[in-house]
Amino acid sequence: MERICAALEPQFPCRETVITTLSELIGDCNESYPPAIYIYGHSGTGKTSLTKAFLQQCEQQQKVCIAQLNAIECYTTKILLENVLDALAHKEQQLGANPLRADNMLEFVEQLRRWHGSSARGFLIAVDNAERLRDMDANVLPVLLRLQQLTSLNLCVLLLSQLPFEKYYNKTGLSEIISLHLAQYNKAEALRILSNDFEQMRHQMLQQQQLTGDGQRLALCEQALTPEFYSNYLNLFLSVFYKACRDVPELRLTARKCFAIYMQPVLDGSVECTDVSRLWRHIAGPLRSALTQIYMRIEKPLGEPNIEDQSVRQLAQSLELPYYGKFLLIAAFLASHNSPKQDKRLFVKQHGKQRKRMQTVNARAKNAEKMSTTLGPKSFSIDRLLAIFYAILEEKVGLTCNLLSQISTLVHLKLLSFVSGEQNIMDGSAKLQCTVGLEFVIYIGKVVGFNVRQYLCDFM
Repeated sequence: MERICAALEPQFPCRETVITTLSELIGDCNESYPPAIYIYGHSGTGKTSLTKAFLQQCEQQQKVCIAQLNAIECYTTKILLENVLDALAHKEQQLGANPLRADNMLEFVEQLRRWHGSSARGFLIAVDNAERLRDMDANVLPVLLRLQQLTSLNLCVLLLSQLPFEKYYNKTGLSEIISLHLAQYNKAEALRILSNDFEQMRHQMLQQQQLTGDGQRLALCEQALTPEFYSNYLNLFLSVFYKACRDVPELRLTARKCFAIYMQPVLDGSVECTDVSRLWRHIAGPLRSALTQIYMRIEKPLGEPNIEDQSVRQLAQSLELPYYGKFLLIAAFLASHNSPKQDKRLFVKQHGKQRKRMQTVNARAKNAEKMSTTLGPKSFSIDRLLAIFYAILEEKVGLTCNLLSQISTLVHLKLLSFVSGEQNIMDGSAKLQCTVGLEFVIYIGKVVGFNVRQYLCDFM
């Protein structure tokens, strides 16, 4: 157990408590496993990667058979059961000339019972995206939770999902299960995790300067690249990105892309590496530009407007969304970048005249840094999203489950993100924000013939 913790804790900083708990539960195959463990949390919290690494350590250090599956790939009960049997039989070396078959849960349990008394000390089965099990046969989830009891094997089923286990309850009830919650990383934890990339980034930057053959730039690079310098950069980076995105893999990818831009004035000799304020003024624009492209995987260099513009246009034109889904995305952007106080004036035809006060005139004389479209998205409710959607859509459409499901699709595509009330779209208590930028939405508007700028406070 201690060897597993020692191997995994350096790989997964800030997850020491979860690793220790898993080690106590299933780290020793000589002790009885719990029947099932439920691991849940948001995307980007390390559920899948941590569980995968933990099972690999169990397999290497102990005589344990493991099976790792994704419920999205195993989209039928038969495929799921046979994949579990194939994985366990391969590790147990009991796979004969013909692959093991199981058309239903009864056959699956009978196949596992035959391994009772075998050489394996334990069996661990991990199912990712476990919420998909609810769409399979009604007996799949209850049997998996009681599989240890039914097979008399030292066996544990690990279910991984983004939903809390309360969402699985049905009329017949389910067995009790141990739940482990992986909370989102706070700002300090995100900074600690991203700081682990320092040596890799330093090696990469030095290697790039060596290839250029410029000795002066190489010397400046060696002098500037210190842990303190990289930590200052990450603090600036997270001040822009942490509110909009807490998905650590996405933050790590974007931080690596933007660091080269942050280093440019230092390598040119125009800014001292200790002058944080001037470095912030240099990087602020590219960071805000990168914020509008997060989750989009645009592999073009940041800071080159023409190339970025072409990339965003191509992505917007190639995005295959339903007609109403495009209008929902536009409505979400308008809700994220307009004040709720302006909704009546923007979206209601008979809103009455607005007096031109000096306060209003001065407020409109904003510079680019204070515009809502550059300050980042704000949260909005489902009710406000739908109200704007119906206001900008010329035709009358009923509020159906199909329409609400398109909001879930936009969240799944990372075009919208939850701020609070996850999985509560139906009751309207969820808060969301739009993650795409102005240029992207403008191109989406052109596809459906809608002028986005006309409904933004910044351009009125």
